[in-house]
Amino acid sequence: MATYNKRGYKAPKPEAEKTEADELANVADLEQNIAIDESESATANVFNTLDETASKTEEFVAKNQNIILSVLGGVALVVVGYLMYNKFVSTPAENEAASDMYQAQKYFQQAIDAPVANDSLFKLALNGGEGKQGFIDIAKNHSGTDAGNIANYYAGMAYLHTKQFDKAIEFLSEYSSSDAYTSALALGAIGDAKAELNKNEEALEFYVKAAESNDNELTTPRFLMKAGQMAFANGKKEEALKYFTTIKEKYEDTPEAQNIDALIGMAQ
Repeated sequence: MATYNKRGYKAPKPEAEKTEADELANVADLEQNIAIDESESATANVFNTLDETASKTEEFVAKNQNIILSVLGGVALVVVGYLMYNKFVSTPAENEAASDMYQAQKYFQQAIDAPVANDSLFKLALNGGEGKQGFIDIAKNHSGTDAGNIANYYAGMAYLHTKQFDKAIEFLSEYSSSDAYTSALALGAIGDAKAELNKNEEALEFYVKAAESNDNELTTPRFLMKAGQMAFANGKKEEALKYFTTIKEKYEDTPEAQNIDALIGMAQ
């Protein structure tokens, strides 16, 4: 029997193919809806967490508001206080001390440069003149400042020159500096004052400290020489020989090395 196809007629798809395609489409739609729901759920959770955190923070701030304000106020007071002190107290005090220091140093240098010892100039350096403070008052009134520290050094040296050895030790002991030369000179000057007070063992100790405080060709051989001489005077020839030999071997170009062989011979 012949089979005829009418024009425009399209054979229908088998029922099984329609059902499978529809199921696949339904599955895709379901997965998309699930993904959207999960996304919306995750976003909601984030916002909920943020809301809870914000609420807890607001609650903490409200509960501890007085403490927080007190802490912030304390920090502000410290900062403002430091700035005010630096502007109205520290800086003007340093300027005043520097002005007084200039005049005191001028007296001190004039006393040093004088052909003979001039105690009156040293006293002016110590006690002040022409309306300016001397080293004693600068050290006292500006304690803790650079000017006050330097005043201790100058006062000690002035007292040493005027043979007030206990006072010299007192002020020089208060001096502290990272400067290699003045630190060594201060220690050595204490040694000189101790020697004048017949405290020879203590003098030797400070001469050694001065020599070892910084290795240089100015102060090191100078105080090695004093240490050697003091050790020799105290009957410590072997110790004296050590100091004299060090000068010969390490500082042969210094003035202290010129007659060192004679001292080495005496100590041997």
